[in-house]
Amino acid sequence: MDSKHREINTILGDIIEHIAPDRSYEQYYNQLKYIVENIVHNIQDFEALLVMDNFLPLIDLFQEESARVEVCKKILIGSNISVHVVNDPVVVNALMFLCSTLHDSVNALTPDDEYRQIGDILCHVIKVIDYGRDFEQQLTFYVEARGMFSNIDIVFVQLVQCVNALSVKTRQIVKGAHTRKTGDFVRACAAYCFITIPSIKSVKHRLRLYLLSGQVALFNQCLGQADACFKAGVSTISEIQSEKAQFPEAELVPYVKQFLSILLVVPDNPDCSVLNLTRSMLNVLQGYSWDNTASLISIYLSVIDMLSVMAQEWYPYHIDKVESNDSLYGSDKKFIAEINKICSVVISELMSKLQALGPCTKQSSFAVELFVKVAVRNELTNQLLVLALNLWNLAVKDGSLDKRYLIRTKDYLKHKSSSNNTRLQEIVEKME
Repeated sequence: MDSKHREINTILGDIIEHIAPDRSYEQYYNQLKYIVENIVHNIQDFEALLVMDNFLPLIDLFQEESARVEVCKKILIGSNISVHVVNDPVVVNALMFLCSTLHDSVNALTPDDEYRQIGDILCHVIKVIDYGRDFEQQLTFYVEARGMFSNIDIVFVQLVQCVNALSVKTRQIVKGAHTRKTGDFVRACAAYCFITIPSIKSVKHRLRLYLLSGQVALFNQCLGQADACFKAGVSTISEIQSEKAQFPEAELVPYVKQFLSILLVVPDNPDCSVLNLTRSMLNVLQGYSWDNTASLISIYLSVIDMLSVMAQEWYPYHIDKVESNDSLYGSDKKFIAEINKICSVVISELMSKLQALGPCTKQSSFAVELFVKVAVRNELTNQLLVLALNLWNLAVKDGSLDKRYLIRTKDYLKHKSSSNNTRLQEIVEKME
């Protein structure tokens, strides 16, 4: 501590000595707040302030909760501006003391703006505490922070994101070739996320974090932890039913589609049935009360896309060092049969939903989209050929689709059928 900071510390000690004994400080809250505010505003080395012997005792003089909270806010907002990375234990403890004061002031009566402001302050402090390459110490800090800040949702969200980032950094350092120690560490990170997410009240945040944490676990070859996160994410979708305002269908549809794109490369759990996660997702979607039938139809069309790719001998993308189902099953006939079973169920559901829409532009648009998927992405049996033609007739029946679009669709299928695909040629010939 240099001479300037020693002088400030001495002055603070003198103030405490004069007003602490007979509790006369209660008369001087405004003056004390002014002193703290001026020091925070003018000091250049903020960490030096936090390690002063007399700084935290000065804060202790504010016995009235509202005054103490106001002072702690000013200090931490000041630290947000001037402090970028902290790892000194004394400074960390001082910051945690100030943060705890703010956190403990939050209750059911706290106004939303105040709740958000305190959450933002705590999140910033969590982000600036950085132990560098000492990842185990960093995770220990996040565990302690979770225990201290249980009242504020956004803080738990920040902690889960920080732990996922820590897990990704670990993987980058070892370039995916985990040792026993780093493997144990990333599994501990995945476990932290899985344990923490259920405590978050917002179903929207829980959904997004389960998907993110599952992806990070998969990225680190933690297959069991990834599977658990994805299962929890699927189960959480059903909880949205009572909280649709938090996660409207306009947001749910792209979320589910992103989930499906990840499920493509998630290997089956050997302890569960074939495509267990995909079946679970479809069961949840089927049981969900959709406000707009078009939302479910749009998702089902994406499911058809995913299942079509699943049946391929080699998937278009993979997670490094993770064997997907294309490697595990190798186009095994039983696996393909399971995919076909699920496809049949989904197409049946799709046809039912399309009929329920009734004649309209949306019905025609969805029908032509499904028609192309059936015609191009499948081995056309007699049954599928009939289905494809029925879909085409449904698409053109009410004449609502742009004729140029229909002509381009037909030209596209003509081009696809030129490679000795007699079944597709037959469809093209029968298209009106």
